[in-house]
Amino acid sequence: MDLQGDDLTEAVVTSFDGSASERYRTVMATLVRHLHAFAREVELTEDEYFIAIDFLTRTGQISTGTRQEFVLLADVLGLSMLTVGLGNRKPPEATQSTVFGPFFVEGSPEAQLGDDIANGAPGQPCLVSGKVLNTKGEPIANALVETWQADEDGFYDVQKDLDGPQNRAHLTTDAEGNYAFWAVKPVAYPIPDDGPVGELLRAGGRGPMRPAHIHFMVTAPGYARLITHVFDEGDPYLDSDAVFGVKQSLIAGFTEHDAGTKAPDGKTPDQPYYTVSYDLVLATTEETQQ
Repeated sequence: MDLQGDDLTEAVVTSFDGSASERYRTVMATLVRHLHAFAREVELTEDEYFIAIDFLTRTGQISTGTRQEFVLLADVLGLSMLTVGLGNRKPPEATQSTVFGPFFVEGSPEAQLGDDIANGAPGQPCLVSGKVLNTKGEPIANALVETWQADEDGFYDVQKDLDGPQNRAHLTTDAEGNYAFWAVKPVAYPIPDDGPVGELLRAGGRGPMRPAHIHFMVTAPGYARLITHVFDEGDPYLDSDAVFGVKQSLIAGFTEHDAGTKAPDGKTPDQPYYTVSYDLVLATTEETQQ
């Protein structure tokens, strides 16, 4: 009763003493202390408080199964990448992780090695290939590789009214750990900025651009799940990614080829195309726990 200042903060912290788990109590108590400290440090006004509540309300209202505005908010505030770093302490030989992003969809189409997963998406054809390896350089057979990306207009399939998925599929590696598929060359694009997150970026004088990239999620029994991107080394936004997701080790070269020249998989496209090769290295669950 009549609680103010530090007494109010401690009363709220103490209210979680009956939490079902010690971890929950620790997280909530620390959250309350930092949240109250933030309000005190900036001397948060009631008007600012209500603006923040309205912002969060609209963030929830615009979110759907295919547009996750709260994920986008965590991305642009760097919380996603901070959490990625805390949760992926892997040996240096393993491929680095980066943000999951808001456009993953469960149940993507199954593809075979070398299939074209673009499914009519606009863009220049691109052969994406490589191996899934362990940290000793040994191939991992039957690893599940899930991939998704935007088209040349900067849109993912879930952002468009389409009959079926585009640039999205899952496939398994062969006995030598190989994966390969045709898609389109990725391009830089703005994150959705027509909602609350876009307002936040504009108010902060920030841009919405993400450098060109391909998403991967790779799993195999006995190995830690890998969520990562492969970025285009020639992209101008590598140093200003709106979600802070670029890592030097994830940058690869996309090589252009003339129409009529044979691709590494033996096909001969009748239009100019690109190739990119990138090996994805998984750490075992034991290596990740060390």
